[in-house]
Amino acid sequence: MPLANGATPAMCTFDSLADRRDGHFALRFAAQDGTQAPLVRIHSSCVTGDMLGSERCDCGPQLRESIDLFTRRGGVLIYLNQEGRGIGLTQKIDAYAMQDGGLDTFAANRALGFRDDERDYLVAAQIIDVLLPGLAIRLLTNNPEKAVALEYYGIQVEACIPTGVFATAANRRYLQAKLAAGHVLPASSLMPKSKANA
Repeated sequence: MPLANGATPAMCTFDSLADRRDGHFALRFAAQDGTQAPLVRIHSSCVTGDMLGSERCDCGPQLRESIDLFTRRGGVLIYLNQEGRGIGLTQKIDAYAMQDGGLDTFAANRALGFRDDERDYLVAAQIIDVLLPGLAIRLLTNNPEKAVALEYYGIQVEACIPTGVFATAANRRYLQAKLAAGHVLPASSLMPKSKANA
């Protein structure tokens, strides 16, 4: 799959995954350093951020950062069809409307009758087991719950490697909600910038 940045990862699709949902895939980039555990990112689909460039979230920048990192170092990008923390695109847009009314991303999900996060990472563990059988991994994430979930499903996570923090005026409240929910983000990066540094 030739990409705009010059990388040519192998694109892998899967059948018989646990949730039977279509749309999950992985990009496998050639390893540049075989001495370390392979680097893996689990990225949930985000039509608004990944495709449309919305600044309400940090999904698009995280995806592009991951692709550039894997191009240099190798690794596996797992792209899961789990829009809106697993609630689906239509419900996510409804949640956006509630966020415009003052709720944060998690409170909006709860107001719609969902848990804070409806995602399950069994399919990600299955994909890792197919592409990297028996190997410990390094997980590219700011969300320690992803590592906990993978460990539960039998994947050894050697380390969590943080992504960048892509704060903008439009997503700062969203990132603050993620920080409060346990994501590992430097709080200083979410402070409003002074006019001199803007």
